[in-house]
Amino acid sequence: MHPILKLVAQRIALGLLLLLAVSLLIFLGTEALPGDVAQAILGQSATPEALANMREAMGLNEPAHVRYFDWLGGILTGDFGTALTNGQDIGQAIGQRLGNTLFLAACAAAISVPLAILLGLVAARYQGRWPDKVISGVTLSTISLPEFVAAYFVIFLLTQVFPIFQPVAMVFPGMGFWERLQAVALPVIVLVLVVLAHMMRMTRAAILNVMQSAYIETAELKGLSPMRVIWQHAFPNAIAPIVSVVVLNLAYLVVGVVVVEVVFGYNALGQYLVDHVAKRDLPVVQAVGLIFAAVYIGLNILADVIAIIANPRLRHPK
Repeated sequence: MHPILKLVAQRIALGLLLLLAVSLLIFLGTEALPGDVAQAILGQSATPEALANMREAMGLNEPAHVRYFDWLGGILTGDFGTALTNGQDIGQAIGQRLGNTLFLAACAAAISVPLAILLGLVAARYQGRWPDKVISGVTLSTISLPEFVAAYFVIFLLTQVFPIFQPVAMVFPGMGFWERLQAVALPVIVLVLVVLAHMMRMTRAAILNVMQSAYIETAELKGLSPMRVIWQHAFPNAIAPIVSVVVLNLAYLVVGVVVVEVVFGYNALGQYLVDHVAKRDLPVVQAVGLIFAAVYIGLNILADVIAIIANPRLRHPK
């Protein structure tokens, strides 16, 4: 088997094993949550008989390992079950909200990825000079802020000092594309601030590492401008680490938006998860947690595969 195919197959198999282990951790973690879901549904005034009947109806009296394999079997067949608190189909609810999460992540990625690469190229071009220092200082300052602090700062600045946007990101079915873009503007700004520095710093470091190569010196001796040397010769050879860090940040944009969605009241998967954690609705928490884990692991595998394919020693083995 070709070395690339072998390594890709190993990464995929390892990812599936990791996802299985994560599913077990999610199940055990939700089982360890304090409180009684039957009590949360029926209220404090429920009689012991009513609580016992509710637990029996929900299958909570079954052993934990039986419930785990039943839940996992349902997930593998596409059945996420029903929410305990409202009887709603979890798969349908997740489908509606996952689209909102992906839309928010896509908008943030469409701005942050090209901006980070451009700033990284400029910082590398002016290494050690004031453009590099300003770009690095500003981006590192933004990434140092916790997400909720950045979110409240953006809300204060753009809804109070400069009243441009609404503080709540309200979206609903049938909303027009431009209306939806305007609604998610504030959370997109916050997400861009959060992920921009990491991608920019990796782009800068990758470019500077390639600039030490002999062929870069040859290009400079030909009389090419510094920016042209970076763009035409250094950037294409630094693309592998840059793409890897971009993919990892895309994983964060999908999985790590819970705090941002809650702050802005954005009706997406993170908000759905937080609402049902408070209600101790275990099937919902387990399903959303597993989806987040699958997205994160899947994109990490993609980053590994890109790094493997970009390795010339693996593409052209002796």
